Amino acid sequence: MDNPELGRSVSAAGIRTNLHDVGAGSPVLMIHGSGPGVSAWANWRLSIPVLAQRARVIAPDLVGFGYSDRPAGQHYTMDAWVAQAVGVLDALDIERADLVGNSFGGALALALAIRHPQRVRRLVLMGSVGVPFAITPGLDAVWGYEPSLATMRSLLDIFAYDTKLATDELAKLRYEASIRPGFHESFAAMFPAPRQRWVDAMCSAEADIRALPHETLVLHGREDRVIPLANSLTLAQWIPNSQLHVFGHCGHWTQIEHAARFNRLVGDFFAEADNDK
Repeated sequence: MDNPELGRSVSAAGIRTNLHDVGAGSPVLMIHGSGPGVSAWANWRLSIPVLAQRARVIAPDLVGFGYSDRPAGQHYTMDAWVAQAVGVLDALDIERADLVGNSFGGALALALAIRHPQRVRRLVLMGSVGVPFAITPGLDAVWGYEPSLATMRSLLDIFAYDTKLATDELAKLRYEASIRPGFHESFAAMFPAPRQRWVDAMCSAEADIRALPHETLVLHGREDRVIPLANSLTLAQWIPNSQLHVFGHCGHWTQIEHAARFNRLVGDFFAEADNDK
């Protein structure tokens, strides 16, 4: 059977990486979040086809997630994920890309932009980790997930403001994704309790964030129960060339709950840079 989550494979920092590479134009690297059973396609399925109408969209499965390899003894650290993301750009001969980071992916996008500023044109941070905050009950539940259909159903209710989006069908699909061979083993190895330390480990230094030169769009759902809105207020204050958009009636799934608005905002933000060439 055709599986839409499978794209092409490249070797990135020595890891066979499954990724989607769609469209043409200025490259956009889209970095998914850290929910159980997540993949690049599951995270960005409503954005990839739209943004690819005027950009080259690259959406990889980070190591430990989706359909990329899970090498024995792999350490799931920000250093490893940044190296893999840069490795994806290298494998595709992309010198510089726009970045979109969702939640955990926002922390990774921030770290990449700080460590490799010349590889980044513009930055979008959505419901982002990467600044200090006390772990929420919602994030603790997400990272502490133990596979069951009922637990997955309850997590979807945490993610979405409009619980009508958290259907039984979606819960079944995400639960089945979370129990594919190797998926939960790697997920459980990433964020063992106590989990505040993993929030802290994903933080970038305030001075480094304040020194970012990139034009940055910060997005957040007002009713987000996983990552607090205060994170994005902080990022918008610290990043000199930033703008902030807060979606009302929206939880942690901005790109799904407000897909058309999200795609339009992000697409226009990147098109500005194309027009400035």
